[in-house]
Amino acid sequence: MDDARDKGLALNPKYDDNGLITAVVTDDASGEVLMVAHMNAQALALTVETGLAHFWSRSRQALWKKGETSGHMLAVRDIRIDCDQDAVWVKAAPAGPTCHTGARSCFFRRIGPEGLSSVDAAG
Repeated sequence: MDDARDKGLALNPKYDDNGLITAVVTDDASGEVLMVAHMNAQALALTVETGLAHFWSRSRQALWKKGETSGHMLAVRDIRIDCDQDAVWVKAAPAGPTCHTGARSCFFRRIGPEGLSSVDAAG
């Protein structure tokens, strides 16, 4: 255990072998989980600097600003980092649906004994 990273106040993110850190995004007002994505050092720095959520797309291998094409940006209200600095929690105010499907949250399906069921309508 690295006491400086685990207990100190110096920002020292512990990126994985691909240079990424997991980012959990919640709605600042309701606390609802909106999405989970990944950030590299540049995405984290831009998020802090601009107040708008930026991520690293593993599928496109590219930096992206959430809502850049849809207009559904995530205005960052608070950013927290966990105890060993390998995950961040972004509290944000969404400017529309967060999921690419049009759903408010990416977590719009529930797993149950009968399979998947809708939590809220996409679109």
